[in-house]
Amino acid sequence: MDHLQRKLRDHEANMFQQGILDDQFSQLQKLQDDSSPDFVYEVVTLFFADSDKLLNNMSRALEQPSVNFKQIDAHAHQQKGSSASVGAARVTSICATFRSFCEAQNLEGCRRCLQQLRQEYDQLKTNLLYLFKLQRDIKAFRRSIPTRE
Repeated sequence: MDHLQRKLRDHEANMFQQGILDDQFSQLQKLQDDSSPDFVYEVVTLFFADSDKLLNNMSRALEQPSVNFKQIDAHAHQQKGSSASVGAARVTSICATFRSFCEAQNLEGCRRCLQQLRQEYDQLKTNLLYLFKLQRDIKAFRRSIPTRE
């Protein structure tokens, strides 16, 4: 049990040290309690679903013969807001850069940014899914310990 808790603490601390997450993620965690024990997981799962759609929409929009930069910017703006709300610091930062390329109507810049955004998002998702797995493992371990009466 101690080993799992240490892994969880180290993994989470590492995500903050690398700038993957910021204090907003900690704020989300503070909203989680016994009445909503899976609050953070549920919020982040919704974020993943929305992000997957937004990234696909941005990708399709960038492949059009006539690129609608305003539409792509709207998607990047939405991604930036939702990323900030879950504390995804590096994803949020890339979205801000992406929006500048949209404003400048720089197609190559947008394409490079989308690629970078996908990489950062994938890294975020992998790290958060591992964090949630560790949390589930700890809960399962606690449930498996017999209680004394």
